[in-house]
Amino acid sequence: MSDSHGDESYFERLVDEPALEAYLTRELGEATAFEVEHHQEGHSNETLFVTWGDRDLVIRRPPPGETAETAHDVLREYRVMAALQDTDVPVPTTVLACDDHDVLGADFYVMDRVEGHVLRSAEPDVFAAPAHRQTIGEELVDTLASIHSVDLAATGLDEFGRPAGYTQRQVDRWQKQLEWAFEVTAEERSVPTLRRVGEWLQDHVPADHLETLVHGDYKLDNVMFGPDTPPELVAVFDWEMSTLGDPLADFGWMLSYWRDAKDPEPAVPELTATFMEHEDYPTREELVERYETQTGFEFEHDRFYRALAVYKLAGLGEMFFRRYLEGNSDDPMYPLMEDRVPALAARAERIIEGDEPL
Repeated sequence: MSDSHGDESYFERLVDEPALEAYLTRELGEATAFEVEHHQEGHSNETLFVTWGDRDLVIRRPPPGETAETAHDVLREYRVMAALQDTDVPVPTTVLACDDHDVLGADFYVMDRVEGHVLRSAEPDVFAAPAHRQTIGEELVDTLASIHSVDLAATGLDEFGRPAGYTQRQVDRWQKQLEWAFEVTAEERSVPTLRRVGEWLQDHVPADHLETLVHGDYKLDNVMFGPDTPPELVAVFDWEMSTLGDPLADFGWMLSYWRDAKDPEPAVPELTATFMEHEDYPTREELVERYETQTGFEFEHDRFYRALAVYKLAGLGEMFFRRYLEGNSDDPMYPLMEDRVPALAARAERIIEGDEPL
């Protein structure tokens, strides 16, 4: 079957249904029902929903075509999720990993499908109560604390990355990404504020940092809550950026997406959920207090970590804008970055200067 946009050719590039059916039969046994659907949420790895008899499965694979060496590493994603199966971190049950490109033309993995709510632009009606709103914030923080408390040796993840120097490498990498984007975008307009933010970040990288498992893209719409109340966080998705590194960078990233009622207008309103501005949701300060209690870590250098998160968002946006200018994307969001990236730069500067506090 084709995806919901009717793009038969793209769907056929994503999945060779007879080859997939043969693979699943070989690995899982025969099934009376087999259907594949392209799930189009998200902007990185591709997700396929597969019915296999009475099982609901999910396949994750990179987009078709050439991909960067370290991007879209779905088998890395599988490895960390498989390692976390018996921990306090809620992840989908992993089923299979495949590096045989004769099946789908790329690496992929299979996991069980999880049912529930992903909170993107609005809260589900079933959660629209004061106690439930409070619980959503608490569950979000507690689960991140569980990720940052994973026993690396016991899970076999003690060599999953190079934690030393992680934070400095983050600043360096995103400065380079921005310089790459500026090669083209500066001809349209410059963003001097971003250069100032980058210089400030270089001057304020913490001398040392904690070393734990980090998710790399932990935020409200990368987790799922169960279908019932009270809200229970039942799965963390999108582990492709996970590694060993600085947990406070993970936490700062999460906080950059969490809105308070006192905040100015969003820099990128098209991609910003604002429902957590409601008074029933925890404030950022309350989330910080809970994180510190749950982990025993102190959220030091909060302006650095929050500004770094917004700087990275601006870097992503500027890369999108370059791709648009070069004619390499028809995503309607990309041209908006001409104005959205300067707005993100201004937000990072406000954080640095203390004008957008916790």
